Amino acid sequence: MKINVLFLVVVCSLANIARADESTHRVFIAADSTAATYGPERAPQAGWGQALQSWLDPAQWQVRNHAVGGRSTRSFISEGRLDAIDNALQAGDVLLIQFGHNDAKAEDPTRFTDPDTDYARFLSRYIAVARGKGATPVLVTPVARLLYDFGALLDTHGRYTLAMKRVAREQNVPLIDLNASSMAWIRALGEQGAKPYFMFVPEQNKADGTHFSVAGAYAVACLVMRDWVDVQPQMKASLKRDIDCGVINVPASPAAPASAPRPSAAAPIRKTEVANPQGSQVIREQDIAREQPGPHGGAGPTTAYSFFADVGDLPFVMRKRVLHKGAGIGLHPQHKDEIYYIVSGRGLYVLDGQQYDVGPGHALLTRAGSSHALQQTGEEDLVVMLAYPAAATR
Repeated sequence: MKINVLFLVVVCSLANIARADESTHRVFIAADSTAATYGPERAPQAGWGQALQSWLDPAQWQVRNHAVGGRSTRSFISEGRLDAIDNALQAGDVLLIQFGHNDAKAEDPTRFTDPDTDYARFLSRYIAVARGKGATPVLVTPVARLLYDFGALLDTHGRYTLAMKRVAREQNVPLIDLNASSMAWIRALGEQGAKPYFMFVPEQNKADGTHFSVAGAYAVACLVMRDWVDVQPQMKASLKRDIDCGVINVPASPAAPASAPRPSAAAPIRKTEVANPQGSQVIREQDIAREQPGPHGGAGPTTAYSFFADVGDLPFVMRKRVLHKGAGIGLHPQHKDEIYYIVSGRGLYVLDGQQYDVGPGHALLTRAGSSHALQQTGEEDLVVMLAYPAAATR
């Protein structure tokens, strides 16, 4: 009798697992080194594919990153890697397809593809595999390199980007133009401001404008996710993080008039933890600490403190954020005026394409309509106080 009961329990458990698997779809990534997964021995190198899961609810979507360094549309297929994806794909899954970096290697016939013939033909193979299993193919144009010439960012993937767009149009396939969004992101950061997001690592004797640091991988994954939601809005319901990242055209709110009156000096704070009739109060930051990934596509981890978030009638918002080693606030457009004050630590701040090394005592004002990003540097946590008008959040 006990054996029969145990057998039933096992059968029911397996059935429940099967039902859970059926309710979870997968995102397969077929791509090159820019999206690949790297272990700790390659730190700080990372690919955008290994960062993508942090945006997606794992109960709804599981990322299966098949990206491998050095592969082109041709070699990925010839090595049986597309077959491996084909064997695992199911209806409802998504296949993200990003190639181009290695397709352009004319000196290597095992990888090279002509953008007007072979490249388009191979892309069609990936599309057919996905559709043959009831999955959705999504084409992703090759991510940009950090390569400047006489002050201008070079587009090293032009013909491949155009060919991929043509295939997407002819076969009615959703397309994420990562080449365009990543070039705009790099230009907004500026040549020097973009280097921490790539493998410019002096202590490793590396100056690599193709591959990403952890911060870059997260920033590019945010661009992918942002544009994916644009072409497939249903993905928005699966998001765990914001996708307000990169360069987005937003209307600037009117600047405050120069003659606006200054607020009067605040009255001294009475140190009591008991609310009084006026609503004044004291809180302890350890009671409100919240671990979060870097906002706006920034790498993590960070610790956020939202002071007096439950007080609805304050005219201003006060926040504190601790950017732990490697963390950052990703490049994003400002919808509001905002002030950062650096309490401790060091960072690289990018404001409208200009780069600034910032540290304790530096105050940073960003007006609505500008764009900015902040990346922690060095060994010490970067501690930032933030303030902005409460009306901007309503």
